[in-house]
Amino acid sequence: MKGFCKGLAKSVGVLALLAAPLALTASPAHAEVSGETAFIFNTFLFVICGALVMWMAAGFAMLESGLVRSKNTATICLKNISLYSVAGIMYYLIGYNLMYTDVTGWIGSFSLLYNTSDAELALLGADESTEALIAAVVENGYSVMSDWFFQMVFVATAASIVSGTLAERIKFWPFIIFTTVLTAIIYPIQGAWTWGGGWLSEMGFSDFAGSTIVHSVGGWAALVGAIILGARKGKYGADGRVTPMPGSNLPLATLGTFVLWFGWFGFNGGSQLALGSALDASAIAILFANTNLAACGGVVAACMLTQLMYGKIDLTMALNGAIGGLVSITAGPDLTNHFWSIIIGGIGGVLVVLAVPLLDKLKIDDVVGAIPAHLVCGIWGTLAVGIFGAGSLVTQAIGVVAIGAFMIVTSAVLWLILKYTVGIRVSEEEEVMGQDKVELGMEAYPEFGRN
Repeated sequence: MKGFCKGLAKSVGVLALLAAPLALTASPAHAEVSGETAFIFNTFLFVICGALVMWMAAGFAMLESGLVRSKNTATICLKNISLYSVAGIMYYLIGYNLMYTDVTGWIGSFSLLYNTSDAELALLGADESTEALIAAVVENGYSVMSDWFFQMVFVATAASIVSGTLAERIKFWPFIIFTTVLTAIIYPIQGAWTWGGGWLSEMGFSDFAGSTIVHSVGGWAALVGAIILGARKGKYGADGRVTPMPGSNLPLATLGTFVLWFGWFGFNGGSQLALGSALDASAIAILFANTNLAACGGVVAACMLTQLMYGKIDLTMALNGAIGGLVSITAGPDLTNHFWSIIIGGIGGVLVVLAVPLLDKLKIDDVVGAIPAHLVCGIWGTLAVGIFGAGSLVTQAIGVVAIGAFMIVTSAVLWLILKYTVGIRVSEEEEVMGQDKVELGMEAYPEFGRN
């Protein structure tokens, strides 16, 4: 039987060799896929990479759950699944149109709802497909709602960044109100400036997958919120002493980091926005490789620096080093010299390690280290495009400053309105008890004692 299989395989191989010249002769020298095939591949890229980015919501939930104290774990889980759901609804109701429809330099359309195109509805409702119906759909290049889905999971990522920083002392409903406005209005407006073809795009500002547009935006909102909200009770002493408040589950935080790392391949890879040619496929492979290398650089740099600074390696710094490396490469993951990705990610890891104690000196309480990883590294990654990529450093800096100023003002206004109306912080007694018991009436680990 083995001899028969080997003989059969050999015969098939010979036939393949004989048939190859015929196939090459029959095909055009520069054959391209049909419009419908490109439509299918492009849509497939959006939905698959969008699903990967959606999985990052689980990564944020697990990372934050591991880095908060056990008495607040269920609450942080609730915030993460709720903010993702709110982001989805608001980006459908108004956010997408505000970011991409009829953008006039600064802002898009305030029209409500974003639905499947008339051409796709006609094709779906037809008794029989015709070339005219297919051509009308294919002309767009991808399915309308596949693009909406891919863009929507990005705005949810920005909101997730805020959740971790303000954990353990912000009330649930004021946080959800902030998330509603952030995902419906604030994020889409600044996103329109670049990705919507607005004024920053016309200047030449470049942010391939969102180091600034997504990550720094979430970081600015988190920073302003942390300043207005204040630190956790007992975190900072009058003498400048910092009291460590270790997370409850570092294996869970590590798992969350790996999930985020995995989802980031969709984040950066899907931002190629096309998979209808060999060029696109090659570009996506480069995006995947650079994304991975930058994260590796961030981890190694964070491990080495914490060893040098503290005499011991800090796991939480290594985890945020990975995220810092990922955020750093997100603005320019299309570098063809892959070595620079390691350098960019490594610098991100260093910045994370240096920024964490700086925030403590300023008495800005960031529970999960999101501000160093997403804001600081987001700024660095955007500027790195002007250093290592093909962008203008001055233009990149203008984009960072413009979006930063917009986020500081809008976030401050919204946080202050919430603070002086419904209130944003739980009481001292409730903070000591833990938000799980106070706001949810349940505990994440009821069979174990709380720390």
